[in-house]
Amino acid sequence: MRKSKMLQKFRSGGFARVCGLGHYLPFYIRYAAHYKFDGIWFDLEHRAMDQREVQAIIMMCLHNDIDCMVRAPTLERTKLYRYLEEGATGFLMPLISDPQMASDLVQAVKYPPLGNRGMDGAGLDADFGIAAWAPQSDYNAESNRETFLITQVETLQAVANAEEIASIDGIDGLFIGPADLSLRIATQDSGGLTMEKAIEKVAAAVQKHGKLWGITAGSVDEIQRYREMGAQMVPWGGDFSLMNVLKDCSEDLDGVPGA
Repeated sequence: MRKSKMLQKFRSGGFARVCGLGHYLPFYIRYAAHYKFDGIWFDLEHRAMDQREVQAIIMMCLHNDIDCMVRAPTLERTKLYRYLEEGATGFLMPLISDPQMASDLVQAVKYPPLGNRGMDGAGLDADFGIAAWAPQSDYNAESNRETFLITQVETLQAVANAEEIASIDGIDGLFIGPADLSLRIATQDSGGLTMEKAIEKVAAAVQKHGKLWGITAGSVDEIQRYREMGAQMVPWGGDFSLMNVLKDCSEDLDGVPGA
């Protein structure tokens, strides 16, 4: 089974380079791998693709030896572990606010003894059965070891439950979603909670339990600050950034007489 580059970084205390993808752009994956990114944040929460397109994107990640981290649009257990069977490396799960939700995810995507994932062994992750059905195969244990599950902290409840969620065996880390969380802090009774306090609480929770944490950032200075606080994943760059390429090209043409 393929070894996860992101997990290798996380387990050594390092920083995983991750960029985002939400559209069917196979060439983008090749570029990301070429420019030393460890993983693709494959957003299926806010973007729609048909199943064959999803399979093709995941296979393209495998072809280029780059992790595919799926932000899944569902909590349905069989649909979740099907992403793994198709070759995804792990999950970034949105709006996970309490320990029971987190535990249910572990049950869905991890094989026993960690969870209760259904066994098939005929998927791409098991080399279509070659790895899973071989004598003395350790496919199940290797799958547990080389796939990851990160839950997003996007609600006040998730901040309050950060330590308990981080303590669950099978949860690899917590990821703060600043847009959703700041909206809730501003519009709900937050009890004096601020984004800074929330970040500090999540960082302390994962440190206590030996897990990782991440967050999105709006500048390189923010990435540096979060890294100094111990963040191991701050996604940077995405297919939406192609807008800036066209903006720059248009401005170049503005300087050409008659163009």
